[in-house]
Amino acid sequence: MRRALVLSSEAARHRMRFGLPQRRIMFADAPQAAPVDWKLTASDVRGVATTYFATFAAVLAFII
Repeated sequence: MRRALVLSSEAARHRMRFGLPQRRIMFADAPQAAPVDWKLTASDVRGVATTYFATFAAVLAFII
């Protein structure tokens, strides 16, 4: 048995990953971060409302 076969990367057999450099393969197997819980807060609603009314007032000022 050839030593090169023993030291090869297991990911090299995968048809999508055989072209990746070894340093990229290490990051591909890293565990993913926890999913972000997107919640709408009162501060978010206040910011959207403030932006909407400020834009509305600016457009109204240019029209008049």
